[in-house]
Amino acid sequence: MNKIVEDMANRLLKRKPDGFGPLESRVLQSTLERTTITRDINKAVAFHETYGDRIADAIARIGGSWSFILGFLAFLVLWTLGNAWLLTRDAFDPYPFIFLNLVLSMLAAIQAPVIMMSQNRQTERDRIDAAHDYEVNLKAEIEIMALHEKLDELRHAEIIGMRDEILRMAEQIRRIDEKLSTRAVTE
Repeated sequence: MNKIVEDMANRLLKRKPDGFGPLESRVLQSTLERTTITRDINKAVAFHETYGDRIADAIARIGGSWSFILGFLAFLVLWTLGNAWLLTRDAFDPYPFIFLNLVLSMLAAIQAPVIMMSQNRQTERDRIDAAHDYEVNLKAEIEIMALHEKLDELRHAEIIGMRDEILRMAEQIRRIDEKLSTRAVTE
């Protein structure tokens, strides 16, 4: 790590850069180079998604929607009404609906792991988002601290200038006072 980054880390973050991870080092380097740190996380994640990942996400999106829940509820009502009352003698799945139980169990056995895979990917995406947010927030914090330093330097320079001006004016007033006192003495 170069000397400028080390100096910036000591000044702004009050830490030695030896303990920084690659994330903090990248942020400091970005600050020095005056480049942006933001990037489109969705593109990065989409680039690494496989076809199976996209299918699992689609199944989880559909399986967790109200339209699926209401549609499946309608299917269950039709199944039970059809087999319990309409087809009482010729019912293909009479009460206690053993075939329906089998279908529901198979659906749950397939859908649950797919939804869990989708949730795991979402958790990983959330981790990436959180790390990116940390980078952006750290850079913003460093930039704000640097701006405060610049403002403090400008204010300090202005105060020094004002002090010098006051000293110069005080010297002029002293000289004018001396001239006036020598005139008063001579008159």
